[in-house]
Amino acid sequence: MRILITGGAGFIGSHLCDRYLSEGHEVIAMDNLSTGSEENIAHLFGKPGFSFIKHNVTHYIYVAGPLDYVIHLASLPSPVDYLNQPIQTLKVGALGTHNALGLAMAKKARFLLASTSEVYGDPMVHPQREDYWGNVNPIGPRGVYDESKRFAEALVMAYHRYHNVDTRIVRIFNTYGPRMRSDDGRVVPNFICQALRGEPLTVYGDGSRTRSFCFVSDLVEGFVRLMASDVTGPVNMGNPLELSILGFAEKVLDVTGSDSQITFVHPTDERTKDDPKVRCPDITRAQTLLGWEPCVALEDGLRQTADYFRNTLGLA
Repeated sequence: MRILITGGAGFIGSHLCDRYLSEGHEVIAMDNLSTGSEENIAHLFGKPGFSFIKHNVTHYIYVAGPLDYVIHLASLPSPVDYLNQPIQTLKVGALGTHNALGLAMAKKARFLLASTSEVYGDPMVHPQREDYWGNVNPIGPRGVYDESKRFAEALVMAYHRYHNVDTRIVRIFNTYGPRMRSDDGRVVPNFICQALRGEPLTVYGDGSRTRSFCFVSDLVEGFVRLMASDVTGPVNMGNPLELSILGFAEKVLDVTGSDSQITFVHPTDERTKDDPKVRCPDITRAQTLLGWEPCVALEDGLRQTADYFRNTLGLA
């Protein structure tokens, strides 16, 4: 197959490039490198079947030749990015998705939207199922990301119903692994980098908020299965093992062998406004329809991620 991956130089996108290339497909990675990095795909340059297009998907997308899949991962998913670039975040979710769908329709390609658990907002249903409509503050600081993805899902389903585009939607829950940015503001790189540097692990609030963490190779496997299936409705993908943020900090200290202390901070800025109190996927749909569930243990995934950051931070 010939596959276009927008956001292909990003954390998840680069791993997906690896997977499809390893199966013998032709892969075109598209990225404007605003949050992605050429370092994530440097090992792919010169490999048969791989090409890279530097492009901002909020502008018209042109790709010569046929395409079988268009996988739309381009996004600004980290709090650091979407709080600093709120308008660009909305444009990527709206214009970027529209352009990617238009390309898929023109090429008669199967389309996948990488959506997010943030469409559920600060949920009043737990764990979150795909039929839950969410509890989102559309005018809060996080709304630029949450609503960009909710709009993108609506646009995907409109193209599916009105233009008969063959579409897929995956709602990604917290995913981690090598190639995450150390400065993206999310809890996994924050805690691991602090632990490796011997700095205090900063827990916002009292640490009682919960998250669940899925290793990137498990998520990629889910993507591949979903694209090969006939499932058009949204599918949650994440790990249903739920941990408090405090418990996760303790797990990071244990895995890294760090002597760092845990400190509790109460930020006064917008980083935690409307931050979900709980987050855990119900993955029954993925298990039933795709035969998918995560298999990488948290400790194993954290060790691989810590090894990556040791190298990138020069601490190996």
